[in-house]
Amino acid sequence: MRLEPKYKELLNSALERSGQRATKQREHIYALLLEKRNHPTAEEVYVRAKEDMPTISLATVYNCLETLAETKLIRQVNFEREPTRYCPNLTKHAHFYCRESGEIVDVDLSDQLLDELMKVLPAGFTAKHIEISYDGACNECHD
Repeated sequence: MRLEPKYKELLNSALERSGQRATKQREHIYALLLEKRNHPTAEEVYVRAKEDMPTISLATVYNCLETLAETKLIRQVNFEREPTRYCPNLTKHAHFYCRESGEIVDVDLSDQLLDELMKVLPAGFTAKHIEISYDGACNECHD
């Protein structure tokens, strides 16, 4: 799996800023997340990674995911009592989690909506990040 040049540059810059360097494992994991944006768990990333890199270990996958999250190249997505999932979409968005199928879908959030959400904070409070999650059933699973 090859990482597109623009994403390779993004990866190299982010890692350099954090005092780290790109490795073929980090590039591979990042490319997998960008290729299929289905919010996989670490175990799902591991299974996909082994297809092209059979010697990669689960520990290496976890370490790569942690590094990518620390450098803000991906986001961790957490739902109550569910394993952590990983999202390479860095735009302002929410997540919809279908309890029936397990599918997670990105939901775009407008700047106007985000501005309105910031206005409801108590006086003197500031937020650097808003995380919104929907929990329910998708159209295919809804009664």
